[in-house]
Amino acid sequence: MMRDDVTVNAADIARLADVGRAAVSNWRKRFDDFPRPVGGTATSPAFSLADVEEWLRRHDRYVEVAPLERVWQALRAITDDLRLGDAVGYAGALLGYLRRDPDGWRRLAGLGDAALVRELPVAPPPGLDVTAALIRSIAEVGLAEGPVAAFDGICDRYVDVHSRRLLATPREVAETMARVGGTAGRVVLDPACGLGTLLLASGGATTLGQDVNGSSARLAEVRLGLHGYDADIVTGDSLRADAFPGVQADVVICNPPFNERGWGYEELTSDPRWEYGLPPRGESELAWAQHCLAHVKPGGLVVIMMPGVAAARRPGRRVRGNLLRAGALRAIITLSAGAAPASSGAPDLWVLRRPEPGGRPPSEVLMVNAGDDLALAESAWQAFTDERELPAGSRAVRIIDLLDEEVDLTTGHRVQVQDQPDGAGYAALREKTAGLAAGLAGQPPGLAATGGGRRELPMTNLGELARAGVVTILQGPIKLAADGDLPVLTAKDLLVGREPTGRTADAPGLVAIEPGDVVAPLITGSGSIPRVMTEPGAVLGAQLLLIRTDPDRLDPHFLAGCLRAAVGSSVRLGSSMRLDPRRAQLPRLPVEEQRRYGAAFHRLLTFEDASRALRQAADDLVAAGIDGLFDGTLQPE
Repeated sequence: MMRDDVTVNAADIARLADVGRAAVSNWRKRFDDFPRPVGGTATSPAFSLADVEEWLRRHDRYVEVAPLERVWQALRAITDDLRLGDAVGYAGALLGYLRRDPDGWRRLAGLGDAALVRELPVAPPPGLDVTAALIRSIAEVGLAEGPVAAFDGICDRYVDVHSRRLLATPREVAETMARVGGTAGRVVLDPACGLGTLLLASGGATTLGQDVNGSSARLAEVRLGLHGYDADIVTGDSLRADAFPGVQADVVICNPPFNERGWGYEELTSDPRWEYGLPPRGESELAWAQHCLAHVKPGGLVVIMMPGVAAARRPGRRVRGNLLRAGALRAIITLSAGAAPASSGAPDLWVLRRPEPGGRPPSEVLMVNAGDDLALAESAWQAFTDERELPAGSRAVRIIDLLDEEVDLTTGHRVQVQDQPDGAGYAALREKTAGLAAGLAGQPPGLAATGGGRRELPMTNLGELARAGVVTILQGPIKLAADGDLPVLTAKDLLVGREPTGRTADAPGLVAIEPGDVVAPLITGSGSIPRVMTEPGAVLGAQLLLIRTDPDRLDPHFLAGCLRAAVGSSVRLGSSMRLDPRRAQLPRLPVEEQRRYGAAFHRLLTFEDASRALRQAADDLVAAGIDGLFDGTLQPE
């Protein structure tokens, strides 16, 4: 059994009870019997998990705590946040042992507690109070969910706690960087690897990484090992103490720290890596870009995340100009704000190619305004390298046109997001907008006030329904094959309510979509909403969950509406969190009543889609009209 002295803070309680933090604060003020703090500080008190669970049950607010969540809270209880990475690393090492030698674990599990701790070949770091109960709990979760999935879940929670310090690359961005770089099956280096997110996405045959934070480097090594990678991860400052001198990888991918003043300007002034010019003191990102180029083979690619301002800051214009003249800078792809947690603005991906001796420098560089459309980043780069017609939102710009006094590489100055419509195009947009507006009339359902305030309905959650066989919860593979003819429903498809646009090859582990399935975003706050599928034939894409119901016991539209309420709360709060489907709550209602509510939910969600389409059409109409009046292609009637 797990120790009963595990503590939680207000944020943990909110996650356990599936409410906002404000609700926990209100409970503390309104209820005299709310548990008293047992530790922590005045601003961040800690509560006994056992006491909190008892209180939640007493007040009919309890949501079953998943075993993985209990393990996570127990890991937090054995150390402070400064050494939490060591505790997480130990859990990963134990799960790695479980994966390598399940028979050995079964033998050890039958021993007494003292003998288990003594004979286990995975020793805890000094100073961590690791008990036999914690060891058994970690192993139980690993056996139930699989060692890899269990450790990925623990790492996700670790990143949530230290999100401002770790600044992990979003998974979908990491996958895009890997595909643009063509990393699969190759030797891949990340000199600022953090927890190994980019290397995990790479599919590399050999992965090399370095990070200045020792705890992050150890976690990256454990994660990559659990996922079956041949990895060599080293702790150290890549710019000051390069762990791979002379090594040239096939591809380098990197999301370096931004705006570092103390990157080593003084001691590295004459470093041979600065082939394209000494990076200015305030331009650490240009130092990282040249470090990456020094570590890739001639003809090899570098895909590096850069802050948007690095494309235009005046001190860096000499280095940018030299990169262009040598043909080393091949593309600048602007993403949306939030794609790089270290940047408040919209970051860029710089794609660089190490020039081959005697090769002829190219005459053009690709510029892409991708925003949220990561698929555009990939398709534009592929079209550019294949010398095919480029998609809208991208443009090949002559290098000579960029080599002025400023060497401003901001994509917004060179690429329009959409083509300028002519007079006929404006008329078509006007007609489309009017049609969408007319179609909205009468769509929202009539809803009557119940009277007497809010109803307190008995609740259940998907975990209970799954155990009862009412629902089946599925998640697709983290990575899908890039080639193939099988349609894939992507997160973007779910967001805009369109037909599946992804493609993959048939492989084990794919989740086939059937009519009546409810598909929801794995990360709430992304803008995507749960939808009831109507057509078969596609498979589930990354970052999506599929919930299949027994329609005689649970109406899928009712379920989609309840999930939309959970997703909508995070959107309104401006937050983003990973959805734990088993904790998602919904009222206990007879199936006939569910269908009544489900029909209303369905009409509301249909209205939401129509409203979104109208807003987009209206924005396009206004932009086209203003631009057309300004440049003379349109005139008042």
